[in-house]
Amino acid sequence: MQAGFRIHCSKGGGGFPGAPHPTVCPPSLCPPPCLSFPSPRRQLLDKDTFSKSDPLCVLYTQGPDTKQWREFGRTEVIDNTLNPDFVRKFVLDYYFEEKQNLRFDVYDVDSKSPDLSKHVRVDVATLQFCANKLDKKDFFGKSDPFMVFYRSNEDGTFTICHKTEVMRNTLNPVWPAFAIPVRALCNGDYDRAIKVEVYDWDRDGSHDFIGEFTTSYRELARGQSQFNVYEVVNPRKKMKKKKYLNSGTVRAGWLGFLPPRTQINFTVAIDFTASNGNPSQSTSLHYASPYQLSAYALALKAVGEIIQDYDSDKMFPALGFGAKIPPDGRVSHEFPLNGDAANPSCSGIEGILEAYHRSLRSVQLYGPTNFAPVVNHVARSAAAVPDGSQYFVLLIITDGVISDMAQTKEAIVNAAKLPMSIIIVGVGQAEFDAMVELDGDDIRISSRGKVAERDIVQFVPFRDYTDRGGSQVLSMARLAKDVLAEIPEQFISYMKAHGIKPQPAPPSPEPPGTPPPSQPPGATWGHAEPLTQGLFCLYYY
Repeated sequence: MQAGFRIHCSKGGGGFPGAPHPTVCPPSLCPPPCLSFPSPRRQLLDKDTFSKSDPLCVLYTQGPDTKQWREFGRTEVIDNTLNPDFVRKFVLDYYFEEKQNLRFDVYDVDSKSPDLSKHVRVDVATLQFCANKLDKKDFFGKSDPFMVFYRSNEDGTFTICHKTEVMRNTLNPVWPAFAIPVRALCNGDYDRAIKVEVYDWDRDGSHDFIGEFTTSYRELARGQSQFNVYEVVNPRKKMKKKKYLNSGTVRAGWLGFLPPRTQINFTVAIDFTASNGNPSQSTSLHYASPYQLSAYALALKAVGEIIQDYDSDKMFPALGFGAKIPPDGRVSHEFPLNGDAANPSCSGIEGILEAYHRSLRSVQLYGPTNFAPVVNHVARSAAAVPDGSQYFVLLIITDGVISDMAQTKEAIVNAAKLPMSIIIVGVGQAEFDAMVELDGDDIRISSRGKVAERDIVQFVPFRDYTDRGGSQVLSMARLAKDVLAEIPEQFISYMKAHGIKPQPAPPSPEPPGTPPPSQPPGATWGHAEPLTQGLFCLYYY
């Protein structure tokens, strides 16, 4: 199989942030059928004094058994421009079973000599960041956040090297991608500390400090990994408040989001069985005091606030199971928390919490603990739209004591054929052996001799993310990473299994006259990783 490349460097996008070297194509992009650089705001570094640079792009390949780079080909030289659009293409043999690293170096040509050492290489990193739940600084509205990047110097001081745009009236900003010379960011030392400060913009220039974090170019070069997330910390608040956690989180990301035609639908199911204890007693997992949320409410709020940004209308069907419900006291395993069987949706996480607390006052905790009905409930919705236009995620919050293991396994095996994933959050101190078995990371679950087509279950024990008393979440960033860890690959596996082709991402701005990039014929789903705003990053193989 062969893959063709057409190189386009618009306003400096010449680097790959997901690679150990800024100009090394990360494995997840090696090699796509077509490659086009995005268009951040900063231009290629101008290396000429009296004119603009004369860029040339050189492609290097690595042999399968050696790390030595070999020149594969060069583009033509584009005179006097910082936004080159190279015409020459490279055609390479593509071996699916091999990791094929590619390196693109951009040079400013100063003479007719073919010796590249006589020309200047321009290493440019292209980065994008998004934040979640930043502190609110404005009295009448949300914050207007922007970030300031500082390069550390040998004497321990810091020098400003970049400021992002101001994103107006939001606590969950997604900043536009930008390009920056690697030398300006870290002076060529990939492990040198980079300090990032987050501010709330004020018209009078007295910008409010939200918090800060430190990183390095080597860490940023991992791109949109679930590990590349940073807690924004305000040192003064941390010293004054014992329970202070952070002032929000920032994730280093990249372009290429979930196709806009795919709608994510979340459903929440809460365990109302008697094994949770009497809600009026402090030992119950459903017990709430005026000063503290119940274990269920805390888990729902923490996990729900992570996932709600990925549901466009933020209307969540919310179900309960394992309780006797009014008016006749029958036991139900899929009753609507809002009392409306025709429309069980609640508005946002706060709407679910309100319905949850109302249900606690009106139902009787009972049993048994059956998961199969709520799994089948969501599976029926997923079965109605198998074309990839919608994907369903069921969040089950439970104390871990399951009664219908055989039926639940059968329901999961059947659901594995559908556009659907399941997140199970275990609350309390019980043993969660059954939940680990359903997770299926080590052994794919089976039922009646049939093995699940895909692994669609992710289990998270909530106690691993709270303090000893279980009253507060210690790290929302770590919880977010683990809750969403497997959903992207589960989504991709469904699309691949059903032959659903990816849709092209929305095109980034291009210079006038540049034809829009198109998805190559035969493109397939590639690797996927979580991203705080946008959920998945999708790459073409």
